This record gives sequence, C-alpha cells and structure tokens, in this order.
Amino acid sequence: MDRRSPVCTDAVWRLPVTVCRITQFLGEQTAGALLERATACAGDTMEPSMIRDREVVPDFRRSRSHHDFAAPELMAAIDEVLEAVEHTLGVSCQYTEPSYSLNAHNDGDFYRPHQDTSTEFAPRRLLTFVYYLHRTPRPFDGGELRVFDAALPLHTETAGRWQERTWRDWEPEHDSIVFFLPTAWHEVRPVSCPSRQYEDSRFAINGWLCSPDPANRGSAASL
Repeated sequence: MDRRSPVCTDAVWRLPVTVCRITQFLGEQTAGALLERATACAGDTMEPSMIRDREVVPDFRRSRSHHDFAAPELMAAIDEVLEAVEHTLGVSCQYTEPSYSLNAHNDGDFYRPHQDTSTEFAPRRLLTFVYYLHRTPRPFDGGELRVFDAALPLHTETAGRWQERTWRDWEPEHDSIVFFLPTAWHEVRPVSCPSRQYEDSRFAINGWLCSPDPANRGSAASL
C-alpha cells in the first residue's frame, strides 16, 4: 500500500503577518509640530542610511537618517498603547529601551526586503514601530511598507521560493503608526517625489523597543 502523503512535497503555508496600525495617532497639532522638527533637520544632520548599523549599501537601501532626532511626545504616546500592542502581537516589552531615528525617503529612495533583527547585529530588538509624517496633500507617490507573509514549508526539505512570497502593502499616511515583530520580512517600496525637495520627503520615525543591554545591567542595578 502506498502510504505517501497526498500533499505535494513543495507545498508551503502562507501565513499573514500581524501588523498593528493606528491612524491620527498624535493628533493634528502634535503631528504638525513633529513634522516641522523633521523638516528642520535638512543639511548636515542627515546622513546616508546604513544597513546592519554600519554599512552604506545604496543598491540595498537608499534614504537619509538622523540618529539624534528627539521625539519624546511620540515615545509617550507609544507607552499609552503598548499594552494593547503587546497583547495583539504576543510579545512582552516590559523593561525595554527605545532606539529610533528619523528617516527621509525622497525621489528614487527605497529599502529592499529585510528583517530588523539578527543574532549578530540586533538580538535585543523585541518590537518594531514606524511613525509616518509628510506634508499634505502628499507630495510623493509610493513608499508603501510592504510586509511579506510568512512562508513555512509543510515538509522540512522544502524552503519555498522568495519569488512566490505574498504580501500586504501599508500606506505611509501622515500621523499613522505601525507596529510589528522585528522578525517579519518587510521593505520600503520605491518613492517618487517629483519636486525632489527635502521638505516633500516621506518622513518616518523608525524604531524598536529593545531588551536592556546586558553590559549596563550592573550599573542600572546599583542606582
């Protein structure tokens, strides 16, 4: 008797990745003030964005970043919704430390598919957040956040082909924020900004909630 499974050995599960999205997150006045602060960062404060926090690879990621950008009002608002986000995504962010930067995508900029965590470069990241800012009406096209569905093989010898991945695109709407797990594969779709003016960029505050740095635990405990 043939006892082989009737399921094809190349079969792959397609599992949608959970994304928490909140619109009108800070409100018109606060979001407007934060946008003004972002547009004031033009010039020497913006540097080419890096991958793995140490390499500029323009064929893989093209945008500009400001790592000392301060957004305390955004961090306070994230704290207000964190419990609900934790429950939805199944993650605990107790005692985490925020790490974030301002990123500007202008004409032709993009970020190819990647994950936000790895054992080598970012093992402490527990939660990814992206908060969007831009002038209205929106002065650019594209720039969607594409989040790929998880592709899990039914048979261990099958890995699945990247070209067959499915996804969902999320619009970079002004004063909206998304949360997802750093393990999710995602990308920033190419941006078209006809004016090429910095003020017309797709602005985003990208960040993570990270578990405490073990190197600082001793000093923290002594406070």
